Amino acid sequence: MHKMVFLEWDSLPGTDLGSWQQLPVELQCYANTMPAEVLLRAQAADILVVNKVRLNAAVLAQLPQLRLICVTATGVNNIDLAAARALGILVCHAKDYALQAVPQHAMAMLLALVNQVLPYQQAIRAGQWSSSPMFCLLDYPIRQLANLKFCVLGYGGLGQATARLAAAFGMQVLIAERPDASVIRPGRLSFRQALAEADVLSLHCPATADNHHLLNAERLSWLKSDAIVLNTARGSLIDSEALVSALRNGQLAAAALDVLDVEPPPADHPLLQADIPGLLLSPHVGWASQQAMQALICQTTENIQAFLAGSPIRQCN
Repeated sequence: MHKMVFLEWDSLPGTDLGSWQQLPVELQCYANTMPAEVLLRAQAADILVVNKVRLNAAVLAQLPQLRLICVTATGVNNIDLAAARALGILVCHAKDYALQAVPQHAMAMLLALVNQVLPYQQAIRAGQWSSSPMFCLLDYPIRQLANLKFCVLGYGGLGQATARLAAAFGMQVLIAERPDASVIRPGRLSFRQALAEADVLSLHCPATADNHHLLNAERLSWLKSDAIVLNTARGSLIDSEALVSALRNGQLAAAALDVLDVEPPPADHPLLQADIPGLLLSPHVGWASQQAMQALICQTTENIQAFLAGSPIRQCN
């Protein structure tokens, strides 16, 4: 019987593993797995399920029985795909499982910023509403989304789904062309023009070597001073130091980030300073609705069933 090992059960809390338990495999789950524990726990597995555990060439070379890696995520930059391919190890991932969850979270963060949800909540807790001479507080100006320009950078499934929500709020959707594009595709704007026109810039790109610090100090300066940046994609897309500087200097109105370039971030991470104006953070939870997490379980089941049947799906390598 195949042995299947899941190294990060705590990354999918509250999900139903019934479909896994019906597979013709011996299943072993671990809550979390530290780097030093990977080899011992994965040694006998021929099917390994991970989320963010890193599997580099040196680790993979020491797992001779391994034949399938299932990643309970879309991004697979934690896996050495070339090494896996050379060793005859198939890598499969999940796709489009969070097409509702991530766009919902992006818009939730945007609404929290433009409606000043956190400042008003803090003001209420500080007693300012109770001591107000009138029925309301008007200390923090609210912006309407209608007629603002919502610029999407990365127009795949998530970018398109987020754009549809923005359009439902009456926003004008702009689609940015790739920064290195020599030809501007119909319906898109050049990268620089899109940034210059954006009232809200929403990132939906994968993390690659080519787009590391896609938004650096220079490109952040192309944005309007009252623009808002949303990042529910990958933390490495933004130069953290440059973003802090732009927010502190009033070069940018606000930013809402669900991802950072190091996760979990160290306590001294530049973006964890308590006094950065206009910054809203969430701890990489945009994907994590209960429905999306259960979809990950279902897709992983499908990936394993297809592998066992000799017709793999959602292959990465």
